Amino acid sequence: MSYRILIINPGSTSTKISVYEGEKELLSETIRHPAAEINKYATIPDQEDFRKQLILKTLKDENFDMSTLSAVSCRGGLLKPMHSGTYTTSPALLEDSRKGVQGQHACNLGALIGKEIGDELGIPSFVVDPPTVDEMMPISRYSGLPCIRRRSTFHALNQKAVAHRYAKEHNARYEDLNLLVCHMGGGISVGAHCHGEVIDTSNALDGEGPFTPERTGSLPGDQLVTLCFSGKYTEAEIRKMITGRGGLVAYAGSTDMRDLLKEAEQGNKKMAELVDAFHYQIAKEIGAQAVSLHRHGGKVDQIILTGGIAYGKETVDALTDMVSWIAPITVYPGEDEMLALAQGALRVLSGEETPRNY
Repeated sequence: MSYRILIINPGSTSTKISVYEGEKELLSETIRHPAAEINKYATIPDQEDFRKQLILKTLKDENFDMSTLSAVSCRGGLLKPMHSGTYTTSPALLEDSRKGVQGQHACNLGALIGKEIGDELGIPSFVVDPPTVDEMMPISRYSGLPCIRRRSTFHALNQKAVAHRYAKEHNARYEDLNLLVCHMGGGISVGAHCHGEVIDTSNALDGEGPFTPERTGSLPGDQLVTLCFSGKYTEAEIRKMITGRGGLVAYAGSTDMRDLLKEAEQGNKKMAELVDAFHYQIAKEIGAQAVSLHRHGGKVDQIILTGGIAYGKETVDALTDMVSWIAPITVYPGEDEMLALAQGALRVLSGEETPRNY
């Protein structure tokens, strides 16, 4: 049976929508939201009806027949820690999406808009692998201070999608494999996928792990404390340094790896050293997560490199040189969130998976 699925992916300044029939994309649109429009709303939840009406208008303008849809699948928000999977938009999930229990972000709107559209059409609505997927083993949660508990906030949607893709392409079950998945974009996360669960990863949202194009990664604690109490910066400024103005942009003034690699190739020794350090920190994180899989009783079957930076041959070659002794490497560049959201819903609609309750 063929299923048609409406995909909704709200971002800070845009809402992406797609319609898939099975795994084939039938249409795709990005609805831009100028700052003047967004600023009319006091809170992110207040934008719900505004964005919903734009989605419906866009589909109408495309002459799309809404009655042909089987389900709505949406990007999940900053919810409570939860197991990976495709979730029904239950009352509890909707309430926490509206509250923003781990922070307010436009992605929290996905479930709210999807539920309304789904209910109006009499079809189910889902969210798939939100960024707060948390399957970490107990020893992964220790930070060194009882009052600080390590938590899992990472690129769950893309990491899980490429892990499933690798398993399918190799006629294996995801639940039977041990994979290291490294997502490289504005944020970077490495997940240790052990028999279907990410038993350890960094909190990429808060800048933990290697430094990235715009995040500092883990910092020396004593120097960070000194910086915080220097009187030179507000709390908001420090937070922005860590996530938004840290990493490559702090050193080089750019988040574009292509520009930095070009400068390095043209003989800029300082830039070449920065790029080398960037690759080195990612490789160290991959090595550290290999220990997680070994500690849990298994070898690494495959290392998967994904995200926008995985398009760069220089980065892939550098990481291959440093970590291919651990396991063979597969590269799935980019992050196809829309397809991943469609696939999550398809697994439920086809009976391959049972939908989870939040």
